[in-house]
Amino acid sequence: MKVLLVNGSPHAHGCTYAALEEVKKALNAEGVETEFFHVGPEPIAGCTACKSCIKTGRCIFQDRVNDFLDLAENADGFVFGSPVHYAAAAGAIVCFMDRVFYTVSNSRKNTFYLKPAAAIVSARRAGTTAALDQLNKYFTISEMPVISSRYWNMVHGAKPEDIHKDLEGLQTMRVLGRNMAWFLKCKEAGVKSGVQLPEREERIFTNFIRD
Repeated sequence: MKVLLVNGSPHAHGCTYAALEEVKKALNAEGVETEFFHVGPEPIAGCTACKSCIKTGRCIFQDRVNDFLDLAENADGFVFGSPVHYAAAAGAIVCFMDRVFYTVSNSRKNTFYLKPAAAIVSARRAGTTAALDQLNKYFTISEMPVISSRYWNMVHGAKPEDIHKDLEGLQTMRVLGRNMAWFLKCKEAGVKSGVQLPEREERIFTNFIRD
């Protein structure tokens, strides 16, 4: 079992990384393999709705989005991390996730189907719950079980050293990692025992405006 830890901060080893590192330790202690993926400091273009991904299964822009999609198909779970910018997730990871999830949806691949996911955020002070709500919506539209902790998945600090002093935040990250590992083990046990995946229906699109 492998979980991809996505660092949506422009800083490779900043506060968001410190939080993800705590999740990583908990997952590894439970026997779950992890891999970091850094969105990076380079600009990420937003989705242009060109719909090329319907034909190719890949985004037309050749950048970190397609690099991630190559890894995501073989991952069993995901944790997406972001710093809080103006009470929202960072702009780069929003553009990144818009294109990642739109590509997967249009290509009709099972990259995310019933794979557990979680979001974590880091902030100096406030805006965390708004950013969490924003990120969790990507999962709930994609049939992904959302893994929770015993508090909202956030840490507080202006620099990594501050995060290491946020004992409650670090505990929240560890509990999240253990809960993710437990879910993955239960899912694996269910599949091995013959539990069938839910019946899938063809998607229905209904416009709100009628003739």
